[in-house]
Amino acid sequence: MFTTTAKFVIAIFFLVGTLTGEAQKKFGGLALYTVRDDMGTNVRATLQAVSDANYKNIEAAGYADGKFYDMTPKDFKQLLKELDLRPISSHQATVTLENADAMIADVKAAGFKYFVIPIPPMGLFKYDQTSQSMGMTGGAANLANIINTIGKKCKAAGLKLLYHNHDFEFKKDKDGIVPIDYLLEHTDPKYVNFQMDLYWVTKAGADPVQYFEKYPGRFKIWHVKDMDDQGRFAPVGNGNIDFSRILAHKKLSGMKYYMVEQDKTFTMKPLEAIKVSHKALPKIGFH
Repeated sequence: MFTTTAKFVIAIFFLVGTLTGEAQKKFGGLALYTVRDDMGTNVRATLQAVSDANYKNIEAAGYADGKFYDMTPKDFKQLLKELDLRPISSHQATVTLENADAMIADVKAAGFKYFVIPIPPMGLFKYDQTSQSMGMTGGAANLANIINTIGKKCKAAGLKLLYHNHDFEFKKDKDGIVPIDYLLEHTDPKYVNFQMDLYWVTKAGADPVQYFEKYPGRFKIWHVKDMDDQGRFAPVGNGNIDFSRILAHKKLSGMKYYMVEQDKTFTMKPLEAIKVSHKALPKIGFH
């Protein structure tokens, strides 16, 4: 028979073990663009759901007028802390050479490590509604100069700048230049690195691993989202992208973090889709 003291010790042991087990389940990151509509309705409840789905890291995609999701940088940082979420990266689509300093200060104040430029900024990004295709104007050299300049500002402030790709950067432009190759070759890794979106690379017909081999160490964050048989966005594990093959080259790529993202979830609600993706991550090898 156990003594009262022994029973107490055993109870504490199992309690600690249970709590530790729960803590170990929290891993990986989520790009909040996936749940943007929910974030627009109720920020706290949505972030609570993200935490409950056992994500640990977040990437913001809701900055405007000096605020993140209509919250001051300080308040947003505090909310994330309360919900046991870590600010890692933030998409800053509206950055310009003129507003970069103020925006960088806000990203820093909110606790983020990475300042991400998700599309060619300053009006260079173009979307054709008819063909539903993306592109840019101004040329790769112009874009490289812009992100190099902003990258230097980020480094001076203690942040790291990343450029996020879609598919068009992997296709030759009218001058025969592959924009992503030009950017990789004409930006200084001290100031500029990259967030590789594995879906869009695959959509463009390029191979992520070949880019890791050609430009090792340049891809600090990955966007992890799957592709179904129709070429549409799918929850991780519900598509045909060979993530295990890509993940085997994590070290070569330079990846420090990964963010689950699904631009559209179609018949599935976003908050349900993120659960499906998170459950699939460890089966692939993501931890």
